[in-house]
Amino acid sequence: MKTIIYFFIAVILLTQSIFSLQAQNTEGKEFWVTFGQQRSWACCPFPSQDFQIRIVGGNMPTEVTLYFTKLDESVSFNIDAYEIYTYSLTLPQKEAVHNTVMAITNNSIHITSNERITVFVRHFANSSYNDVTNVLPIEALGTEYYQISYTGTSYDDAYAIVATQNNTLVWHDGALEATLQTGEVYYRTSNTDMTGAHITSNNPVAFFALHKGANIPFGVPTSEKHIMQQMAPVNTWDDIFFVPVTVIEQGIVRIVVSQNNTNITQLGGIIRTGVPNAQTSLTNLQAGQFIELEFTSDNIGCYVLADKRVGVCTYLTCYPGTYGIGFHSMAAQTWVPGIKQTVSKALMAPFTAPYLQDFALIVTPTATKNNTKVSIAGGVFEDLKDGSWIVHDLAGMSFYNMPLTESTVSYVFTNQKGIIIFGYGVGNQTTLASYYYLAYSAMRDLDAAFYANDIHFQDLKDNPICESEITFRAEIEGKGVNVDTIKWYIDGVEDLSARDEILWDKPFFVGNYEIKMWVHFEDGDTISKSDILIVKFCDQSAAFFANNVPHSELKDTTFCNKNVNFRAEIEGLHPTASDSIMWYINDIFETSAATWSRPFENGTYEIKLVVHYDNDTYATLTGTLKIQALWIKIRNVRY
Repeated sequence: MKTIIYFFIAVILLTQSIFSLQAQNTEGKEFWVTFGQQRSWACCPFPSQDFQIRIVGGNMPTEVTLYFTKLDESVSFNIDAYEIYTYSLTLPQKEAVHNTVMAITNNSIHITSNERITVFVRHFANSSYNDVTNVLPIEALGTEYYQISYTGTSYDDAYAIVATQNNTLVWHDGALEATLQTGEVYYRTSNTDMTGAHITSNNPVAFFALHKGANIPFGVPTSEKHIMQQMAPVNTWDDIFFVPVTVIEQGIVRIVVSQNNTNITQLGGIIRTGVPNAQTSLTNLQAGQFIELEFTSDNIGCYVLADKRVGVCTYLTCYPGTYGIGFHSMAAQTWVPGIKQTVSKALMAPFTAPYLQDFALIVTPTATKNNTKVSIAGGVFEDLKDGSWIVHDLAGMSFYNMPLTESTVSYVFTNQKGIIIFGYGVGNQTTLASYYYLAYSAMRDLDAAFYANDIHFQDLKDNPICESEITFRAEIEGKGVNVDTIKWYIDGVEDLSARDEILWDKPFFVGNYEIKMWVHFEDGDTISKSDILIVKFCDQSAAFFANNVPHSELKDTTFCNKNVNFRAEIEGLHPTASDSIMWYINDIFETSAATWSRPFENGTYEIKLVVHYDNDTYATLTGTLKIQALWIKIRNVRY
């Protein structure tokens, strides 16, 4: 294996670099969705229930189309950049997507858009019984899932699978259950908790957990609450997770294992015993087994580490009388991405209603938490507000519960060091309302991946690389089986010099290249990952000046004046409109102005300018500012 020390040094010391905003994430152009059944009660029969599709526009105006497979009809509408659009289904449309019995149907909605959007769905019955899930784009779907649901005493557990291709075969714990055509749905019910059931297919499918009425937590008298949550495929699972705490101040975590002989370490939770089918040991867990933890605000979140990748969901609980002050909740479930699934920029919209309070729950590394900014309705980026950071020292992670008070506008969160955003709503003292959902994260393939200049392979085609020297790195950790052979292909031809290399480099001319990593495992299985590498000449020079001294010369300059004037000079590609210029002092955000000034105390400061170009690349420039202002007393002197 080649050791390329200079590459790692360059990553650490680079003072001007281009890196990616885009990632394989919860935003996309094509989605599939279906709905499950809620518990029945006299107040809210099915016709009065509301099924909503909520679209959050990306950075470009677009047309969105909803195609109802069973009805063979479409609804189209246009939305502006960052616009929020909510579509409530008509009664015939609700009947066409509502699964009630175990069967194969075509009860699905196909959502398409010309530009990238974020999609959420809401199943609403009354002020207490409603739930929300994010909807994954088609490129984030997979062929292997595990059900993660919860125990119910009166109502059935359920899941639904939506086929995205014809002739899709679906297996449940190894038994063939269904053959589906594009848009068809396999809806399965059970009078027992199906958490840990292994669902596989020969083509990518959308998988939804849809419990009709779960009791959360088990063993406590609670009202049954339906679950609606789209599951992430196993290839996106991680081995390190941080689960934050909501304003309800307590929660439940379920951890499902995908590989035999998995060992888990957790900090901040207590293992629950007596839960049906749940394990009580954290060691030597087998595929499909799960453990359940309980945690409160005293735990400052739950930190989970595993020696093999696992799936994690967390739940708002339904404990009577022990909620956070002023907040009450029915149960709700959300998927928790691992910390490798952070993004630099996240877009969401609240579901604020008169009877509950909506929150954004932001998770980010502690060291750079104060760099997290939010733009509301396209406004300037500013600090998070109406909350405070809570720090988990051992995890090195922090989280922030920010109230969302604007229901008709988008919220854009940024932090270059990575964030994951959850959304949730909770009720007041008289209304038990709740929902909990993943608002935005990456959905990168972590099963077997490669990186080019530290860019994940699924992000390559959206992120042209300006450097000609490309360093490739393989990360293969998904199968739990030793690797026998690694081959690297460039435009279909193997690069023999890179055979069996985990880390290697190669110069490229300007152009497009298909890069493929092929892996053969000792058990005879193979896997390959590929995408398009774009190498281009980037004429996008940028510089900044402090008192007319260029940033590259600051380290050799000492200023005697405490007042310093800054200006940015950017050529080539024009910066984008919103977060185009961001200045930092010692990694703390200062301003987005092109020119600005401020006084400094004597000392040394790291000044950083981040320029966001309109092709979603960044230029980062740094300089060391030295201030040594001298105090001079002037006396009258006679000459």
